Amino acid sequence: MTFDHKSLALLSEALQSLDQGFDHLPEISTTHDFDKLRDALLSATERMRDNYPYHHPLYIGQMLKPPHPVARLAYALAMWINPNNHALDGGRASSAMEKEAVTQIAKMFGWETHLGHLCGGGTIANFEALWVSRELRPGKAVAASAQAHYTHSRLSAVLGIPFRKIEVDAHGRMNVAALEKKLANGEIGTVVATLGTTAAGTVDPLHEILALREKYDFRVHVDAAYGGYFVLADNLSAETRQAFDHIGEADSIVIDPHKHGLQPYGCGCVLFRDPSVGRFYQHNSPYTYFTSSELHLGEISLECSRPGASAVALWTTLRMLPLEREGEFARGLEAGREAAIMLYTALQKDERFAPLFPPELDIVTWAVRARTASESSALARKTFEAAAQRDLHLALASFPRIMLESCSPVSHWDAEEITCLRACVMKPEHREWMPEILNRLRSAVEL
Repeated sequence: MTFDHKSLALLSEALQSLDQGFDHLPEISTTHDFDKLRDALLSATERMRDNYPYHHPLYIGQMLKPPHPVARLAYALAMWINPNNHALDGGRASSAMEKEAVTQIAKMFGWETHLGHLCGGGTIANFEALWVSRELRPGKAVAASAQAHYTHSRLSAVLGIPFRKIEVDAHGRMNVAALEKKLANGEIGTVVATLGTTAAGTVDPLHEILALREKYDFRVHVDAAYGGYFVLADNLSAETRQAFDHIGEADSIVIDPHKHGLQPYGCGCVLFRDPSVGRFYQHNSPYTYFTSSELHLGEISLECSRPGASAVALWTTLRMLPLEREGEFARGLEAGREAAIMLYTALQKDERFAPLFPPELDIVTWAVRARTASESSALARKTFEAAAQRDLHLALASFPRIMLESCSPVSHWDAEEITCLRACVMKPEHREWMPEILNRLRSAVEL
């Protein structure tokens, strides 16, 4: 058995308690045909078997972390109400829970005052941050590293603003010298610093980027959709810790609770240090905001209808696992990072592999040694397939020569990039499962 069944009993108990809040209403009858309902649900179960085992520790491919049981249960519980967090009229309790949960996230970054809300994910959260930046720096370009998420260039195009790609160093971090050259002409209004790139998990030198603000006029937006929660971890390198220690000096921050925050998809979050940017969201919708003079979440969000269940799940998780250093939640992050270091260390000792660089968070990337770059890429794809046959699921990612030369994976460069193997070692259980993961990886290479 790989799924949790025991906790479902708690859902029944919680539903009975929820029922008591509405027991003054007239009874309503359930009209569903139970047999048809069962047939439809079991048909869906059959279809859902056609999935990689994202929940299992042998899956270390993409950024898919199982929701905490309490998040699953709280989300399901909320679905019997199905609140809409656009307006208090549609999600009174869940709107209050969203505000409280977002406040806790803001405090994690050291912000006592802020403007923020949940949204569908990092893409929408980054869109709102770049949109506000456009309003504050009209006509100015957005700059992000060549390893930043591709949505930044795409969202800039949607917003009708220029985008500037900044070179990276050998570790895939933004090259600050290259950034300053682009800042010198005054065309850049916003710099996106990525704290945890999605390909390699690298962390831009935020403290150095912030230092440039003293000389040039630009906003700093931190895309911490993947890595933001690592601000709580105590086992980061000194260099990475320095970047996270300055995150509160940014103008805006994006973080995804549906990545390391143990939440179901989709649950993103955008935060602004200056609450006055809420003026850009102002609009009039009297038919949705009539129930209260309090601030409705729809008045500080570009999205309209949003699932209140996401807020309920997040609020409940934070009640059980507060966002505090040395707490249970932080220890889970640290366990994943320990597992990543274990994997990196083992790869270093295997002459068949060439790990790119030590993991800054919990993503490990490595090339397969070969004579040429194209042969290395082919071997990586072969290893990927062989590992999957052994129920070990990795990912593939291509990296430029500048990020690979220091580990010398090939003797001849017949291509300017190499397809590498990649592992998101983000489940706490990966620490205990690492010996088994390594055994299966070695078996895959020995084919």
